[in-house]
Amino acid sequence: MANFSKSNVPQFSVEVYQNEFLPEGGREVNAIVTVTSTGGGTTGGVPLPGTAPSAAADAPGRAADAAVVLMVDCSGSMDYPPTKMRNARDATAAAVDTLREGTRFAVVAGTHVAKDVYPGNGRLAVADAGTKAQAKEALRRLSAGGGTAIGSWLRLADRLLGAADAGIRHGILLTDGRNEHEAPEDLRAALDACAGRFTCDARGVGTDWDVKEVTSVASALLGTADIVADPSHLAADFTRMMENAMGKEVADVALRLWTPVGVEIRFVKQVAPTVEDLTGRRTEAGPRAGDYPTGSWGDESRDYHVCVRVPEAGIGREMLAARASLILPDPTGAAAPQVLSQGLVRAVWTDDMVASTSINPQVAHYTGQAELAQVIQQGLDARKSGDFDGATAKLGRAVQLASASGNEETAKLLSKVVDVVDAATGTVRLKAKVAEADEMTLETRSTKTVRVKK
Repeated sequence: MANFSKSNVPQFSVEVYQNEFLPEGGREVNAIVTVTSTGGGTTGGVPLPGTAPSAAADAPGRAADAAVVLMVDCSGSMDYPPTKMRNARDATAAAVDTLREGTRFAVVAGTHVAKDVYPGNGRLAVADAGTKAQAKEALRRLSAGGGTAIGSWLRLADRLLGAADAGIRHGILLTDGRNEHEAPEDLRAALDACAGRFTCDARGVGTDWDVKEVTSVASALLGTADIVADPSHLAADFTRMMENAMGKEVADVALRLWTPVGVEIRFVKQVAPTVEDLTGRRTEAGPRAGDYPTGSWGDESRDYHVCVRVPEAGIGREMLAARASLILPDPTGAAAPQVLSQGLVRAVWTDDMVASTSINPQVAHYTGQAELAQVIQQGLDARKSGDFDGATAKLGRAVQLASASGNEETAKLLSKVVDVVDAATGTVRLKAKVAEADEMTLETRSTKTVRVKK
């Protein structure tokens, strides 16, 4: 493990967990890469010891270098019941109150068109007591009416955030309905255009929205997705989201994988705190190197599953299978990217069957967590299509995996969809009646994982 840091960014560390031993003819190498960022500026704009307030505020990644756009669904359905629109206004006001001084921000009202209702005219406001009060006054004037075109909301947020030239660029999106006023390909094109330009947390309120639409926004823009079934809980959720956004200190960090000649990368997945397949998001970064986006970081730790295929080699041979580095690009493009930390993935061929057949505990745990997310989705899809035998089998496997891995939150959500006969064997019965909110919560949170017990 190696560490590299500068005073104005968090310190990153990389740890690699793997069984490097392969049998004769073995070619697949699996490793869990744990990335942790701590200190080194994760103070959210609070001056570091020995620094003047102005120096801390001006440092890259501080609140003064952050921009946030709040996108509020104002479609006609937000008036049914009328408390939903009021809760959305109150929640957005709570998020505005949570903004740190100096953060640039805007509020977008989303219907079949997008309108920046504060401060307006394609600008961002700078958060202070006065602008927060003005934003909350603008929120009080919001009313429901019109359709839903989420792609247009995201494109406006992108224009606003792009004009700010901020280090941390973040969106928060709330919707209560389906994206019925633009074609699916329009939303997909908007997500493709916005990917890598800002991160975005997405929330669905009530039960009339489409889980796959909301989770696709969070997935493409490296944010979080969740359900707020009861609109009265929106304010607390929005406050937590904004607190998390304000804790981000460095953006656009990439996981760079370099591999020797003959080594093929099979997949790269984030596996904690949620499962997210990054394989298809690779951008080339020089000979035999590729970058995988990880988004913005504060004080936190994440795990990535890297699987590579190496050339065959004889007993006693060993090789570097991959080098994993955390890369921070120079925002101007004038200088080489900064290497924040790196770790090595190795392959060693042995005739010791015990060594070569042992599965690393971290690899085994996250392989199970990735399967858990997959079988929940497959089980719910089967249930919706009327394939109850298939749904029972998949959701039973999900119960078994959740129980074995200690994923108590997912196990609790599963118990609202199936009656558990025996968790250890995955024996379950589908419930005859399931509340729509319970099913949507399970689907929305299916990719959340638990860390391996080390």
